[in-house]
Formats: sequence, structure tokens, C-alpha cells
Amino acid sequence: MPHPIPAGYHTLTPGLMVKGAAEAIEFYKRAFGAEEVSRMPMPGPDGQPRIGHAELKIGDSKVFLSDEFPEHGMLGPQGRPPVSMFMYVTDADAAFARAVEAGATVQMPLADMFWGDRFGTLADPFGHVWSIAEHLEDLTPEQTMERMKASAPGGECPGQ
Repeated sequence: MPHPIPAGYHTLTPGLMVKGAAEAIEFYKRAFGAEEVSRMPMPGPDGQPRIGHAELKIGDSKVFLSDEFPEHGMLGPQGRPPVSMFMYVTDADAAFARAVEAGATVQMPLADMFWGDRFGTLADPFGHVWSIAEHLEDLTPEQTMERMKASAPGGECPGQ
């Protein structure tokens, strides 16, 4: 009997819907070094080809991707999406620069953050937000809280 989670997959696999999936795949290859694992073309209601499902591999993770299917209520971001893709890398500066060179727009420049990561955010040309991080140091929850207080205006923590 096969394992319930196929080899090479994690428990959670994001699936992105975009307007222009073929172009998005090429962008993700340039920006994030994605490898195309598979692509299933499907005809749209107008007879034009669409991607019904594609699978990409970025680092050790999979990402599913499809074109929009408005007739089924499946649309890409119409403005800022409610979620972002968070990607840990071994060199945040190089990964960030590669994505910007490929056409991503900087939303928050890379910086060393109080929680121990070098972190920044980008928007891809298809409306999705990507956070790129490199873990720099391991901190206890107490150290993280102290750094957060020190970095907050007036030393106040949100929610306290």
C-alpha cells in the first residue's frame, strides 16, 4: 500500500492561481530557480489553451500552479493577496537580487530582523507576495521579545 503522503511532498503544498500561468512558470524559474516538474494543459471555454495544473519544485518544496478558471470561481489575486509565500534560502541577498532582476517588485527591503532572520518581501508580476528569509541566529522566545521591544517605537510591543 502506498504511503498517504507521496515521496518528495510535505504535508502542506501551496497552490497558486494566476492569470498567465505559462508566463508565471517562466518567471518563477528565473526569479526563484524553480524546476518545472509537470504541466497539464487544458482547453478553456474559448478554446484557448490554459494550464489546469502545473507542479514546480523550489528548493526542497513543491508549488502547484494553474491558470485562472473564472467559470469555476478560481481567480488569481485581484490586488494584494491575503497570504504570502515564505521561502527560507541559504543566501537571502542573492535570492532577493535574482528575483528583483527577474521582475519582482520590492515591498520591504532586506534587513536583519529582531527574530534572527535576514528578511524582506517582494511582489511577483502575477500578484503574489513572496517573503525571503535567511536564518542568521537561534534565539530564545525571551531574547526575541526583548529585541522586539527594543526595536519598537517607544519600546512598546503591539498587543501589550
